[in-house]
Amino acid sequence: MAPPVALMLVIVSAAAAAALLLAAPAAAVLPKVEHAPEAADGSLAILVVGDWGRRGQFNQTLVAQQMGVVGEKMDIDFVISTGDNIYDDGIANTSDPLFKESFSNIYTAKSLQKPWYLVLGNHDYTGNALAQLDPAILNVDSRYKVIAKSFMVNSGIADFFLVDTTPFILHYWNNSKFDWRGVAPRDTYIANLLKDLEYALTESKAPWKIVVGHHPISSGCGHGNNTELEQLLLPVIKAHRADMYLNGHDHCLQRITSRDSPLQFLTSGGGSKAWAGKFKATSDKVEFLYDGQGFMSMRLTKTEAHLAFFDVAGSVLHCWGLTKTAAGGN
Repeated sequence: MAPPVALMLVIVSAAAAAALLLAAPAAAVLPKVEHAPEAADGSLAILVVGDWGRRGQFNQTLVAQQMGVVGEKMDIDFVISTGDNIYDDGIANTSDPLFKESFSNIYTAKSLQKPWYLVLGNHDYTGNALAQLDPAILNVDSRYKVIAKSFMVNSGIADFFLVDTTPFILHYWNNSKFDWRGVAPRDTYIANLLKDLEYALTESKAPWKIVVGHHPISSGCGHGNNTELEQLLLPVIKAHRADMYLNGHDHCLQRITSRDSPLQFLTSGGGSKAWAGKFKATSDKVEFLYDGQGFMSMRLTKTEAHLAFFDVAGSVLHCWGLTKTAAGGN
């Protein structure tokens, strides 16, 4: 692994953030997976879960069981994981027994035998960060699709932009446990990633644009808002009118409305261990917050989005819907 890198926390202005983007080379194309909805009416149904891989402990198994129940009722197309897939330090290699013990042996319901599209979280980075991207992992469980550290899933109805947020977080770079192979130097990596994301968002013709990262941008739970993402990632998301930002990292469920845009911040980080009673203030509007375990569902048509948050018993905690015109306006 790379040695720790000494960094200072620098407050980045909007101008500096723009300069970082301008300094990047020409945009490349994010790797893309095509996954069309299977429903006859063309709607897309998915589940979203994060912060889960603990060998079934901390109610991971119970959350998985309820995901199976809801997944069957909805006839889901796929699952999105918001990261921290394997605790405490990812996996050593594709033969690591932790993988089966925390994934294959837990999410056994028939309805969950669909592709899982995953981002890496900080705990995945403190092991062998490349192991979950190794194509050999598909020989262990063909559902597990970390296509790249950042990539797209196109379903026609929605484009999902899965973004590698861990390298954004400055204080991680002083921790020798993090595996920065293929990432360092940080500024170059982030500039390239933001340029690629901006290009992908610009080119997207999907009615719904949904960005997925591990770390929250705005949060009322334990970690709170993330300064680096507020300064660097959020302006790109807002400029290209993304509809939602999905994240984990905070071990809770929440929906927050941006104070100055229609953007919805949605946290689904309750896949196992929860942080009861840990809250932070945010200047955005907290519409719903639950400091326990659970997951989120989403059904999309070209003009409607329907979301629900479920607890460990399968009870619906919060529902939300949005209608937009066929042209894309909210």
